[in-house]
Amino acid sequence: MDIVVHHNPDCGTSRNVLQIIRDAGYDPVVVPYLETGWTRPQLLALFAAAGLTPRSALRVSKSPAADLGLLDPEVSEQVLLDAMLEHPVLVNRPIVVCRNGVRLCRPSGTVLELLNQWPEGPWLKEDGQTLISANGDRLPE
Repeated sequence: MDIVVHHNPDCGTSRNVLQIIRDAGYDPVVVPYLETGWTRPQLLALFAAAGLTPRSALRVSKSPAADLGLLDPEVSEQVLLDAMLEHPVLVNRPIVVCRNGVRLCRPSGTVLELLNQWPEGPWLKEDGQTLISANGDRLPE
């Protein structure tokens, strides 16, 4: 199965998602979106497929969203989208795309909904929290 991960290597959740995918036996295409940026059609397609809006995909912590005045509910979706194109870090991550769907994978265990096979358990996130038990059950995050 082809999997694309829009990835930020500085983000722990993004690193966890990428590692889950690899540990499950997949070889994903990794898109370093902070380097490549986004296009308007690309973001619109990703958001539509994932059931997101620019507002619901806006990263508010550890981003310039507040400094740019984007947290005001009166800011339009179009203005948010324009800001995301100018500042790629404003898009929450990671976004995973595969034939089973498109998801904003926060928390990281959300990616399991897209995978036909999971990593062997127990699988621990980088913070030590168990995501998949020794018998292969998904645990709550």
